[in-house]
Amino acid sequence: MKKVVLLSVISATLFTSCVSKKKYTELQTELDGTKSVLMKTRVDKEDCEEKYAKIEERVSNYYAKINKLQDENDDKLEMVDNIAAMSNKNKESMRRTLKNVDPALVSKAKTLGDSIDLAVSHNLTKSLSGDDEGIEIDVNQTVVQITVSDKLLFKSGSYWVSPRAHKLLGRIAEVVNSESAMEIMVEGHTDNQTIKEESYLEDNWDLSVRRATSIVRLLQDKYNVDGKQLIAAGRSSFSPLADNDSADGRESNRRTRIIILPNLDKFLAMLEES
Repeated sequence: MKKVVLLSVISATLFTSCVSKKKYTELQTELDGTKSVLMKTRVDKEDCEEKYAKIEERVSNYYAKINKLQDENDDKLEMVDNIAAMSNKNKESMRRTLKNVDPALVSKAKTLGDSIDLAVSHNLTKSLSGDDEGIEIDVNQTVVQITVSDKLLFKSGSYWVSPRAHKLLGRIAEVVNSESAMEIMVEGHTDNQTIKEESYLEDNWDLSVRRATSIVRLLQDKYNVDGKQLIAAGRSSFSPLADNDSADGRESNRRTRIIILPNLDKFLAMLEES
């Protein structure tokens, strides 16, 4: 009887030991897998950070160039204002254009530069917008900023450019192709909504960059804009125009901004009505 009991105890001990070792092996395998996933996540995170750091550096350099150009053109405009050297043709074009601009806006133009900005903005809006809705054009110290709503450019969560937008991009390309010294930056902006799980997109950074790149590729491949004149940048949801708490606010934030840097001579030529 004692032998039977002893054998039972030994068998139970061996069985328990065997199960524990199997469980340990499973846990060890699970731990190794978790470590592997964690390592991959860290590598992916570092790659993303490096990629977006390069994008932000290019954007910062471009904005520094904008500020420099605005300062230089301010000096030139002040000189033009002081010596009244603006051509009669440009003066007449500006007067003719300003007659069609909202008087309330004209009254806010305090300097020659303000008046030129306003006239160029009016002419570009008429030339580029056409019958399309969702396009806003702002000119500030010779820098042209065209903001296009996503409802004109993309479907929700996609970076495929709608054919509806091709006409607008073609008109923008005509402006840029007319002067090789012009540069253009395309900025993608999103709202703060999380990308759907199992999407081919990683996050809003990914979406905004892909959208900007899609526009740049079209300008280069379809409309023959020199790649040297183009910059693609994604800003994700971190530069909102409105509060993301409302549907209207999120719609405003989903946009693409196209910034054009013309030199002063070309900028003045934009006074001519299209």
